[in-house]
Amino acid sequence: MSASNERVIIVGAGMGGLASALRLSAQPGLEVLVLDALSGPGGKVGTAHHQGVGFDTGPSVLTMPDVLHELFASADLRLEDHLRLVHPEHLFRYIYRDLSLDVHVDPADTSASIAAALGRDAADDFESFLAYCRRIWEAAAPNFVMGPAPSLGGVLKLGFSALAKMRAVDPMRTMKGAIDAQIRSPHLRDLFYRYATYNGSDPRQAPATLNCIAWVELGMGCYGVEGGMRQLARALHRAAEHKGARFAFESPVERIETTSEGFELLVRGERLKADRVIINADVAHLVADLLPPHTPHGLQPDPTPSMSGYTALFKARRRSDSQRAAHQVLFPQSAYLEEFVDIFDHNRPPREPTIYLCAQEKAHRAQGWEDHEPVFAMTNAPATAPDGSTGVDWKTHTSFVTERLIGAGLIDADDTPVWTRTPEDLANTFVGSRGSIYGAASNSKFAAFKRPPNRAPGLNGLYLASGSAHPGGGVPLCLQSGRQAAEALLVDRGC
Repeated sequence: MSASNERVIIVGAGMGGLASALRLSAQPGLEVLVLDALSGPGGKVGTAHHQGVGFDTGPSVLTMPDVLHELFASADLRLEDHLRLVHPEHLFRYIYRDLSLDVHVDPADTSASIAAALGRDAADDFESFLAYCRRIWEAAAPNFVMGPAPSLGGVLKLGFSALAKMRAVDPMRTMKGAIDAQIRSPHLRDLFYRYATYNGSDPRQAPATLNCIAWVELGMGCYGVEGGMRQLARALHRAAEHKGARFAFESPVERIETTSEGFELLVRGERLKADRVIINADVAHLVADLLPPHTPHGLQPDPTPSMSGYTALFKARRRSDSQRAAHQVLFPQSAYLEEFVDIFDHNRPPREPTIYLCAQEKAHRAQGWEDHEPVFAMTNAPATAPDGSTGVDWKTHTSFVTERLIGAGLIDADDTPVWTRTPEDLANTFVGSRGSIYGAASNSKFAAFKRPPNRAPGLNGLYLASGSAHPGGGVPLCLQSGRQAAEALLVDRGC
């Protein structure tokens, strides 16, 4: 490290860490080193292989592509030179007990699909509700997503006119309350309830503000990534390296100590000095495991983790687009809301889970086998106990999911899972997460105010960039978290 440069160490090469690395590696006067315990970049945007074919093991859709465009532009790069986004012809197919409903890229086409399946009244409700979701997003995004972490005091200082505008975010109702008040069709209600799961929350408890997630996907656009979501991680990794960042994989950080000159990180018995540190890991892991006991700080991570998930990859006989959509949701025979009762009230996997499927060839133009395509399946589950256990027989769960998919005609009788991952596996891989996919659950009106900010309070020079920090979980928000952590660091340097 040259005498004139500052060293920034980024702990974690997930979406937040990669975004920070790309933003900072383009800046003069900084040397950027990224450390990760895994063998490659991506974090929860993971990959695995079977019989020569790679497949995604994490997120299946990309929204808010403008975040990516702006991130690459901040490093004087063009996203199009590094990554190709794709629009599947048929986006989502929702399969109910008595009918199926297709959701398309164009909201007008979705409205026509709803009218054909559920009637004109349902289509009218859809159009009206989507406009409501858009109003929430346009009011909430500047203050709760794209700006610094909000505080109750900061909101109260916005002034009367701004506070009146903030009423549009509908914070006092729950997601379910707002949906039920505006949508008459039970089928359509279930579709919109499901958006709570996009950040691992419960529609019965989460604030109606989160209905904006529906607008982000249905109105702003839902994309695939050519070659699979893992290509997103690889593109960010290559771009950051091209700009000068260095990466060290299989390098778990064991301890972070503050010094008079900055920080010292203990990594495989070696002490690495850093002027500033960005943490792309669960805040609970930082507090419980990485900081020495009695280190003064103002971090108070929310103790309520979001949902975890069980996932499986099927080597499934290839089908046409009309037979297997890019994304499919198989609702249970029982009431959908019982899933949230099981997860959040009884802390158990749903007795009859909703099953999400992603046909990765169709969603991402990913490569499959000669006669088979990789089909990713996921069911929601509660987070693990603090020790990482669930006490669940996941082999039985695998059999249930397989039989349910066969019975619904979504896979063939000889299509079997070639890879599975349980909440325990997630908890073991991502230390401190309890298997949570999205950080803390947003099951209160004040969740956005309790999320740790990108500047770690009480720890000068340490920054937070992950789904457990501002602005929250999900690929685009984790990217935004990493970018905002980097911007905060640059401001503190006087850049």
